[in-house]
Amino acid sequence: EYSGLMRDATYYTLAVLLDGPSHGYAVLQRVKEMTGGKVSLTTGTLYGTIDRLVDEGLIRRAGSDIVRGRARQYFEITDKGSGAVQLEAERLAQAAKAVQKAMRARTEGQRVGAGGSARGRTPAPGLPYLRPTIA
Repeated sequence: EYSGLMRDATYYTLAVLLDGPSHGYAVLQRVKEMTGGKVSLTTGTLYGTIDRLVDEGLIRRAGSDIVRGRARQYFEITDKGSGAVQLEAERLAQAAKAVQKAMRARTEGQRVGAGGSARGRTPAPGLPYLRPTIA
């Protein structure tokens, strides 16, 4: 079982490969597409990530072919990789829920009283309450 926190390159590479085997350039394009351009991997980052994921057993080589005179390697996700990306997606979803809960509590707390007093309000679990300062 994979237990580390995933970097964007790892997470999105695995997520793309959930759709089926792919070659490196297609992974780069699909990550950019999937994230609306917010994550754009370099070829160096991608191939370093791919090598590491193969070594960790999260993906495997799935053949190659020649396109316009150049070798193109394909990769596919393993069951271990599928499980790892699913765990990370669940971790991210829980983290997002915690932030959303904290934001709701903050919004509701600001509606209490005209002065916006935070007295009696407790921070969301795991988040410190910082009293706003006026400069």
